[in-house]
Amino acid sequence: MTSDPRHTTTGHSVSHSDLEKRLLEREAARLFMRRYEQDFGEPMRHIWHNEPSKPDISCYFQSKPLDLEIAHLYATSEEAKHVHDRDNTDVLWHYLAELVTVDPCDRLKAALLRLLHSKAQKHYDSARVWLVIRNVSPLWARSDLLNIAMEFDETEHPFEQIWLLPDFEGEQPLIQIA
Repeated sequence: MTSDPRHTTTGHSVSHSDLEKRLLEREAARLFMRRYEQDFGEPMRHIWHNEPSKPDISCYFQSKPLDLEIAHLYATSEEAKHVHDRDNTDVLWHYLAELVTVDPCDRLKAALLRLLHSKAQKHYDSARVWLVIRNVSPLWARSDLLNIAMEFDETEHPFEQIWLLPDFEGEQPLIQIA
């Protein structure tokens, strides 16, 4: 684990694409932690990055380590390109391109369920993991996310809690899914 997003725990520099990913994760974690503290009055402190097999980010919550798996929710592949320039061979990338053809009413539910399913399939070497999903799409409002969160079917997943950060800037109250 390291608090420096530019280097691995052994001190080696990370690739440009890994650095972009880490910076996005770090920003989402920072916004989530700040918003959680505002919404619930409980501080979360100190961000550090983890190596593979551990969730993306770790922090301290209630004087104990807490791991955060970070995900970003996109409406279209164009949004994903704009926020994070990725290689077009990514399976998720092709899925996002197909999602554009889905009815807008179903698009959010399909994107969120696909993301949850994808993250739930991973194994995390951690005692406590929360999933934090940051909505980066201007197409979806907090009210849209609330409606979908209420429909969430409690499927099996490795997360102690699942949270939605409903806006890119982290200014709106959090939504707890599970």
